Amino acid sequence: MKFRRILLKISGEALMGEGTYGISPEMIRFVASEIKTVHERGVQLALVIGAGNIFRGVAGAAGGMDRGAADNMGMLGTVINSLAMQDGLEKAGVPTRVMSAITMMNVCEPYVRTQALHHLEVGRVVIFAAGTGNPYFTTDTAGVLRALEIQADVIMKATRVDGVYDSDPERDSSAVRFEQLSYTRVLQDELRVMDAAGISLARENDLPIFVFNMKEPGNIARAAAGDDIGTLISS
Repeated sequence: MKFRRILLKISGEALMGEGTYGISPEMIRFVASEIKTVHERGVQLALVIGAGNIFRGVAGAAGGMDRGAADNMGMLGTVINSLAMQDGLEKAGVPTRVMSAITMMNVCEPYVRTQALHHLEVGRVVIFAAGTGNPYFTTDTAGVLRALEIQADVIMKATRVDGVYDSDPERDSSAVRFEQLSYTRVLQDELRVMDAAGISLARENDLPIFVFNMKEPGNIARAAAGDDIGTLISS
């Protein structure tokens, strides 16, 4: 494996599988199996999962809700997804802990950086829930923040396509995939990798971002091994 410690960012929509809403048990089992393969090879793994399959704070605000309230609902959605993923991983035989930026002691552990590092070092997968614990920050930014706090070697963003393209590959058959990009190019060209705050934070701290297709079986392990199956964003 090329990387010793990885922060894997998974969108909430990825957990829907073929559905249009909610959580697919089949998708949970698939992701858990993929993560188990990497975990068994000695890689320390942390996860951040979005909540787009349940509730988006931005969409709620656009519909007339207060942005703070909408984002709080979105953060609670990430806790639901995290608990579902923990259940899938534990059933696959992977010891897992959910740590939430919003304290809810009866459901999961509060996020404490030193405790998260301990979990990783003794071989547990850690799922960081509830974003940063603050409204107006996306789970992309939370992923970069947690990756920096645990000193991850890379943040891997799992998507539906195999990297970053110059246009939408699902609509444009002539779209060209980038093998490498700079943070500045992503920001200047407004490439939809993650939000600008997350990209800027990664650039300031020289944290590599690798974008790849999670739906292809074996790709998480291949990405962890450093295979050229996506787009690397770095300085």
